[in-house]
Amino acid sequence: MQYVWPFLVGAFLCNSIPHLCAGLQGRLFPTPFARPPGVGDSSPIVNVVWGFVNLVIASVIAWYRWDMSGAVPDGVAALFGGLVMALSLAFHFGKVQRRKSTQT
Repeated sequence: MQYVWPFLVGAFLCNSIPHLCAGLQGRLFPTPFARPPGVGDSSPIVNVVWGFVNLVIASVIAWYRWDMSGAVPDGVAALFGGLVMALSLAFHFGKVQRRKSTQT
């Protein structure tokens, strides 16, 4: 039972990576919110948000499980800064990708 929490942290962290990467590159990528779920493509913004949701879930599990209470304010600030940067990159590179696709 002691390995369930670290397993879940790893699973959520791993799932955040492809969504954040696709969103930061301005690319479409499947999410559970696409049609059909998990198969259809979602926008870069949806992928950034979904990736961050996974990252936050992993962080919350780790925080409650490993008592990182001293790091909470710094962790919240870091997550917020990362989210702001990720969303701005997703907007920018989403525009870049749309322009590229209309030029070909």
